[in-house]
Amino acid sequence: MSEFVKNALNQLNDLGYKYTQRRADMLAVFDQDINHFKSAKDVQQAMKKDHPNISFDTIYRNLRLFTDYDLLEENEIDGEMVFRQHCDPILGHHHHFVCNHCGKTVPVRLGDLSYYSQQLPGYEINGHSFQLFGLCPDCLAESKQQS
Repeated sequence: MSEFVKNALNQLNDLGYKYTQRRADMLAVFDQDINHFKSAKDVQQAMKKDHPNISFDTIYRNLRLFTDYDLLEENEIDGEMVFRQHCDPILGHHHHFVCNHCGKTVPVRLGDLSYYSQQLPGYEINGHSFQLFGLCPDCLAESKQQS
């Protein structure tokens, strides 16, 4: 069991949530590839072998639990909620470039909110969301070869 999964399960236990093998296995799905977002369908597919009867309700309920406690972060891509392991806190505040083809994510630093506050005098900004979308170098090269 990876450090991420152990720490996440310990955090959940400290909050009063029971250890379940399904939760451990679901967290492990996100630990296998931390640079890509995964949909609930991706999670169900990855867990199908060991948990063939796991329902979308169970998956979504746990994904919500994991995001509520900052174990996972969520994003919306093409109208679908997708999830990935929460970024390393050492990175500090940042955003992501997300590949439209493979879902690879790369952290991107942008300026602080003071610029936007100056553009909106008299307004109070209490949150924001910002992502860049496009093709990663591998997918871009692949699309050029297919052309």
